[in-house]
Amino acid sequence: MTFRALNQKYLEPGSQYLMVLGIIALCQPWNLFLHRYGMTMTLVGLIAFMVTTKIPRDAQPDESSPS
Repeated sequence: MTFRALNQKYLEPGSQYLMVLGIIALCQPWNLFLHRYGMTMTLVGLIAFMVTTKIPRDAQPDESSPS
């Protein structure tokens, strides 16, 4: 598995999930640890998402041309 495929399959969605979990952690009132680090989780997810989206995807074969 190439790094580009790994990025597309795991890192990019993982950073999106981290952003969402950070927002949920900020909004919940029960756990002080999650509330304390919710903004950090959101920022780390945002920075990771910005980095992973700059990595180009693997070249896919053109499906419109007949073979």
